[in-house]
Amino acid sequence: MKKFKKNKKIVIVGAGNFGQIAFEYFNHDSPYEVVGFAVEKKFRKQDSLFNVPVIDFENLESHFPSETHELFIAITYSQLNRVRTRLYEDAKKKGYKLANYISSRAFCWSNVKMGDNVFIFEDNTVQPFVEIGNNVILWSGNHIGHHSIIKSNCFISSHVVISGHCNVEDNCFIGVNASIADNLNIASDNLIGLGCVLNKSTEENKVYRGNPGVAANVSAKKLMKCSGVGT
Repeated sequence: MKKFKKNKKIVIVGAGNFGQIAFEYFNHDSPYEVVGFAVEKKFRKQDSLFNVPVIDFENLESHFPSETHELFIAITYSQLNRVRTRLYEDAKKKGYKLANYISSRAFCWSNVKMGDNVFIFEDNTVQPFVEIGNNVILWSGNHIGHHSIIKSNCFISSHVVISGHCNVEDNCFIGVNASIADNLNIASDNLIGLGCVLNKSTEENKVYRGNPGVAANVSAKKLMKCSGVGT
């Protein structure tokens, strides 16, 4: 594994499983030193984790000023990514820069464009001319084909194949081993089930399952309990 000079300080927002994983990856495979965790007050259960403090997200600025610290929002796909998105937006309002993590064991071509708060695990292949928006998680082992676009607030789980020239709209979740044929549009607020094979573009706010993938008779936002955003 590549050795990095530690010249940046970061606070992880979230102390659950993903927060703990992010702590490991940032500390051991990036130029960042994790100096703390931040959790919303009503959910905070501890004062320290891995020998660094866990503080209330609401009091973040008084402990870790934005001038000297960056953040990463380590929340998975709760409410179809909306919990992570809300905290991402709150962090921006507080004036923080949101960090990216790209595994040293991922293949990410030099002309890939990406936003912030992006986390790319090991064994991802991200081909030329791909664009990735803000607040996107690529768990391990995915293939993102050339000229495809993944827009903001998406969660791509593991061993997903997104073929070339695809467009994935905002707030999508794509499950393990899903396959998407080339030149398709995955509409916003889609939940693509594990092992689903899509050979046609999708409709907004739908759950897709099976091979070939078909829409279930339930809205994705209702299934994922997206409060305050309609169904």
